[in-house]
Amino acid sequence: MGEAMLSAVLSKHLATVQSVTVSDISPERRQHLAGKYGIAVTDDNRQAVADTDVIVLAVKPQNLAGVTTELNGLLRPEQLVLSIIAGARLDTICQGLEHRAVVRAMPNTPAQIGQGMTIWIATEEVTEQQNEWAGSILSVMGHETAVSSEDQIDMATAVSGSGPAYLFLFVEALVDAAIQLGLSRDMAQELVLTTVLGSGQLIEESGREPAELRRMVTSPGGTTAEALRELEQGKFAELLTRAVRAAYERAKQLGG
Repeated sequence: MGEAMLSAVLSKHLATVQSVTVSDISPERRQHLAGKYGIAVTDDNRQAVADTDVIVLAVKPQNLAGVTTELNGLLRPEQLVLSIIAGARLDTICQGLEHRAVVRAMPNTPAQIGQGMTIWIATEEVTEQQNEWAGSILSVMGHETAVSSEDQIDMATAVSGSGPAYLFLFVEALVDAAIQLGLSRDMAQELVLTTVLGSGQLIEESGREPAELRRMVTSPGGTTAEALRELEQGKFAELLTRAVRAAYERAKQLGG
């Protein structure tokens, strides 16, 4: 996700290659990023944050404590920290860095193609200009929405953060079902992917509620009605609700 943000920021000209430094412990990753984007790279986090307005934290959650310990007390008050670390709460980051200007964001995987959904929240110490910076950076990956409660970040994690995986599983299952009917894998994938993408666009462009569109395509006694009856008997909607609730509870646990 960090590279997706880097690529978007550079391609949308929010930053120049000369103004970006990436720190990574992996020599292979540093070589890849320097070669692909022409940016400066280092394995020294202190060097990376020395002369910058915005610091993006894009490490794995288990590596956060090491990074905050290394940078503790080094940041200037006017520097903005933007974290996309899953589960890392504002208080954890602020206390670890001894720094109060922090934004916590939850992007999802479609951000890799500029079609993401990011929910974010800022501490009170983040200035109006810094809020604008955060919104601009996150918007180049797709849609962005600021919220006022950190609990909404956990809710968004369960819906939009984990949501792509739910859809991928649905697509996978529908493709498998089509193959079991006798279609080739290539044909099944084409039918399913085109249907999913077209249906999503129809929801967006029609201005109608999904429930209304579902009723419009469901003729009494028809094939769709029979399929939906099976899904309802299997408690599809209830199962999905339980899954989202489980993801939400886990997000709260990860945040401590």
